[in-house]
Amino acid sequence: MKQHLTTDFSTTPGAKNVHTKPPAGTISHAVPRERDALRAAQLYYLQHLTMEAISKELAVSRSTVSRLLAHARRTGLVTIEINAVGAKTPVLIQELERIFEINVTVVPTDGSLGEHEILDRVASHAAHVLSNLVSSGMTVGIAWGSTIQALSNALPRKPTHDTVIVQLNGAANPQTTGLTYASDILKRFGTAFTARVEQFPVPAFFDQASTREAMWREGSVQRVLKIQEGMGLAVFSLGTTAAAVPSQVHRGGYLTTTEDQALRAHGVVGDVATRFFDALGNDEGIEINERATGPSLHSLRAIPRRLCIVSGRGKLSALRAALAGGLITDLVLDEGTALDLLNSPG
Repeated sequence: MKQHLTTDFSTTPGAKNVHTKPPAGTISHAVPRERDALRAAQLYYLQHLTMEAISKELAVSRSTVSRLLAHARRTGLVTIEINAVGAKTPVLIQELERIFEINVTVVPTDGSLGEHEILDRVASHAAHVLSNLVSSGMTVGIAWGSTIQALSNALPRKPTHDTVIVQLNGAANPQTTGLTYASDILKRFGTAFTARVEQFPVPAFFDQASTREAMWREGSVQRVLKIQEGMGLAVFSLGTTAAAVPSQVHRGGYLTTTEDQALRAHGVVGDVATRFFDALGNDEGIEINERATGPSLHSLRAIPRRLCIVSGRGKLSALRAALAGGLITDLVLDEGTALDLLNSPG
């Protein structure tokens, strides 16, 4: 696959190819770290100097050069775009997109990587995919979880205007409020996209369906639900008990033993935003869903773009079901899971 690298130092909308203008002001006005990161990026990406050569020119260590380049990518001084279209697209991606009629990004992995290493690699790739999907004026729904937490840590900066990040489902349970966990994730999204953040301060699951119905009539809850109705993009992973990196909903004290047994008896294979579904991607007839605070799958399908990030073969059954249920428009997954999905799609 041919890789197309675009290094963009300009803040001009629609800028193309290679630019060397600093993102704000001139080099002489940049703070030292920004100035050095910009200089290192210019030498590395535009002049193709080695890190050793750059370290000599800047009179710093190679490890410092590495940190400067990482800072340049993280803060948006450098953006990298890989175009894989038409005949250049790997057969694996072509086939998955043909079968499931969605946009697919496959993250290269090999058998030597552990599950946490695969998660970090998938999250890093997904962060760049997400950055291309988010634009000014957009409302983006975020479902918290282990994978989305990793994604939030990998997000590059992409300043936008009038963008809203809204929490898709509550995070509290009998053991914790969940507010700090969810808030930290949302804060990182808000910082990356200079967006307003809207939390959803309700439990992940109510004890009674009638309590949820009553709360859904409250003005404070209605306000967040109204914001969710305007979502142009939803970002989520899939929860499952089979994953090597346990899903937060299964490890965080959100389910009782009785509830977990009931889900298994019903044939539940996964969840999205604490909304559980069976092998056909249906969420109907599952009692706990009547008490859940995440959007119904019918509501989820109404969102124009739905980015799902999957790491690890343990989520394969949940992924198959989510695809069968039409929950995904854009998918980022590791190579091993992609191969298994292609070889046994149903």
